Amino acid sequence: MRSTPSRRATATGALVAAAAMIAVGVQAGSASAGVTGTTAAPASALGKVNPGKLPADLSPAQRTALIKAADADKAETAKELGLGSQEQLVVRDVVQDRDGTTHTRYERTYAGLPVLGGDLIVAESKAGATTGVAKSSRAELKNVDLSATVAPAAAEKQAVGLAAAEGSKATKSERAPRKVVWMGQSGSPVLAYETVVGGLQHDGTPNELHVVTDAKSGAKLYEWQAVHTGTGNTQYSGQVTLGTAPSYTLTDTTRGNHKTYNLNRGTSGTGTLFSGSDDVWGDGTPSNLETAGADAHYGAALTWDYYKNVHGRSGIRGDGVGAYSRVHYGNAYVNAFWQDSCFCMTYGDGAANAKPLTSIDVAAHEMTHGLTSVTAKLVYSGESGGLNEATSDIFAAAVEFYANNPNDKGDYLVGEKIDIRGNGTPLRYMDKPSKDGSSKDAWYSGIGSIDVHYSSGPANHFFYLLSEGSGVKTVNGVTYDSPTSDGLPVTGIGIDKARMIWFKALTTKWTSSTNYAGARTGTVAAAEELYGAGSPEALAVQHAWAGVNVGTRPGGTTPGKVFENTADVTIPDSPGAAVTSTVNVTGITGNAPSNLSVGVDIVHTYIGDLVVDLVAPDGSVYNLHNRSGGSADNIAQTYTVNASSEVANGAWKLRVQDKAGADTGYINGFKLTFP
Repeated sequence: MRSTPSRRATATGALVAAAAMIAVGVQAGSASAGVTGTTAAPASALGKVNPGKLPADLSPAQRTALIKAADADKAETAKELGLGSQEQLVVRDVVQDRDGTTHTRYERTYAGLPVLGGDLIVAESKAGATTGVAKSSRAELKNVDLSATVAPAAAEKQAVGLAAAEGSKATKSERAPRKVVWMGQSGSPVLAYETVVGGLQHDGTPNELHVVTDAKSGAKLYEWQAVHTGTGNTQYSGQVTLGTAPSYTLTDTTRGNHKTYNLNRGTSGTGTLFSGSDDVWGDGTPSNLETAGADAHYGAALTWDYYKNVHGRSGIRGDGVGAYSRVHYGNAYVNAFWQDSCFCMTYGDGAANAKPLTSIDVAAHEMTHGLTSVTAKLVYSGESGGLNEATSDIFAAAVEFYANNPNDKGDYLVGEKIDIRGNGTPLRYMDKPSKDGSSKDAWYSGIGSIDVHYSSGPANHFFYLLSEGSGVKTVNGVTYDSPTSDGLPVTGIGIDKARMIWFKALTTKWTSSTNYAGARTGTVAAAEELYGAGSPEALAVQHAWAGVNVGTRPGGTTPGKVFENTADVTIPDSPGAAVTSTVNVTGITGNAPSNLSVGVDIVHTYIGDLVVDLVAPDGSVYNLHNRSGGSADNIAQTYTVNASSEVANGAWKLRVQDKAGADTGYINGFKLTFP
């Protein structure tokens, strides 16, 4: 894309400003927060980072200048992207690498209507040449019928009913249904209504339910929840230094004027700004209402410092403006949450109002939801919702290690201080997520249908494996024992490198609809940019994803006896018949295993069209992929099937059928691995 002179000048300024921060893995702690230290996880010397691919330390003014330059160029950008005459781009965010590469996020409009699921990222070199485009949807945005046959009132009624099922007593929508073009989960863009319903959910959490209704048929197309659940004498971190205003209020003047408010058991408004006659806050006990305020204020300061000092981001939005915190929400409310609508974090006081949810990792978790909402904007539902939730857990761990607080050392546990279960155990475990009784250790077809707090498991597990590796080890006094889905080991590269890779993928590679396959692609690309293609770090990313059943090992490494068919089989477009690829298994005694490995390699555009089954010799069917993945290309995935009821020897088939028109492809390969 063409780069304006003003954009070039801004890029140069950012590079100069960042020149003193080239060193990686050492962060200067903020004196005003009383924090100094490096991460406690092992540092691997596998390879050196490419400093040019690290994020530039943009000032709010530099970021604003980049946004203005992109906005001035947006018509030409749309033309060069080949967008239709009714499409327009809207600049949402800009980040920049230290080598001058600029990553601009755009939303789209069609005939003046917002396009949901139409976001894209354009990467440009310092010279202004386009180096990559990532789209949330591959569908063409054209010939959309803009005449509605369903009334807005019908869409509102549907949305209010869905919200009522979650506990809302609202009788009308918080925002009137608005016309949009929906590109999220359908094969072709359609006219729809987006309705937002407020109220409270069953547990007292505020409700901001978004419902998308087909404006032609009245069918629900999608829904997601926009509320992401999730000197101070603190309860969890000991005595710490807080950033306050000279007149003794919890206003952090050095961090975007972040403020902390006391809701005093209320559930609306901002409450009262914490203030006092001196600069001492709380006494370390929950009965003193200032204590939770001190914890929340401290956690927000640590998170601000982490993103600023490690990733060069000045505030959640990159604009130098602080969010705000509210504590003492409700009575014995056992949760915490982030809301985009108020740009704020809110914390309950836990059971019996004795364990406020204001520990370091919870504060970092909630603020990171805000970061995700202004970068990748991962929709809080399906696989993208699991990645959204995992991103908050991942950076919660990163902030803990960065803080190096002796009272709350860095770990790969989530919510270990707040005792939300009442038995002293953490809320979630990253080394083996299933230890919480609900989360999943590895990816499987259909994981997008479960609660996002549990579908986050594979991503959390991936991050632990990438940071620390598999097997038994002790970090900061906590013992972990992390398995892999394929039984093969993973060697970690250290949390310093792992967090850099995840942040770069989040801010420059992922879109609102990114799924687990897309997360692997994005993190591999980020690792290759930071450390080089084929580097130990890039290979480690692939090994760690394979360890949670997302893709294969580098080079296709698998244990056991392998039976494979590499012949191409064309998949006819809908309404064509199903096709099969067959492997003949011989020489295996008895039944197939409970962990039969099924390697699937399908080249096909828009994999949301496909149904993929494994058919056993006796005709039993095991579904592997059921029209998930939306507009993503290709399936290169290893599935684990419990086939222990099947005789091993015989003809096994991979059956594939295209269930929607316009996209085509073929089976590139199919293999079974018997461990």
